[in-house]
Amino acid sequence: MKPEEIPARDQYGRLLEDRGVWRQATTLEGAGELTARWLEGGSSYQPGHFAPGYDDETNPIAATLAELNRNGLFTRESQPGILGGAGAQRQYVTGFCSGAAAGELLALSTRTELVTIAHAPGEASSAAIPVTLDGTEVVTVLGSSENPVNEEQIKAWADETNDSLALLLADSWYVEILDPVWGRNDVLLPAVLGALTGQD
Repeated sequence: MKPEEIPARDQYGRLLEDRGVWRQATTLEGAGELTARWLEGGSSYQPGHFAPGYDDETNPIAATLAELNRNGLFTRESQPGILGGAGAQRQYVTGFCSGAAAGELLALSTRTELVTIAHAPGEASSAAIPVTLDGTEVVTVLGSSENPVNEEQIKAWADETNDSLALLLADSWYVEILDPVWGRNDVLLPAVLGALTGQD
């Protein structure tokens, strides 16, 4: 194959050059920095996100999510709170972190109305807290661990990043933090950032 025939993007439109950087990420801090760059538009590759960029609803919270990623929470999923029309959303953020950070985020549930679910490394769980409604139908729930706990999940993460990061994630805490108030957007992310930085 000639150099000009080598594809620049994968089947999802993500730049293969940006994917290459993830091959070097072996720490939560490194993964967080690369995720922050993606949220700021400096990359078109995010492991497990099969599109070159995030959904439009993430625009208003992208800058704060980047801050979380640079302060100890390698974010996996998030959504803003939305109330109106036929649907409703609770704001939430999930991600991988150290045991110390998980403890700080879990403590949010003791001093605020926010709900934190912390999954220990290797823990498989399947709770179901509704966070997105379409009419009366529940379409998104939290409470299930995203830690790679089996060989297939670890391999999937390794394929998207590298073996070292996949094994690190399997040995990391996974947290899910949600605002129980439907549609609210001004409480959760500042509180999470405050907990991570010791300024809450």
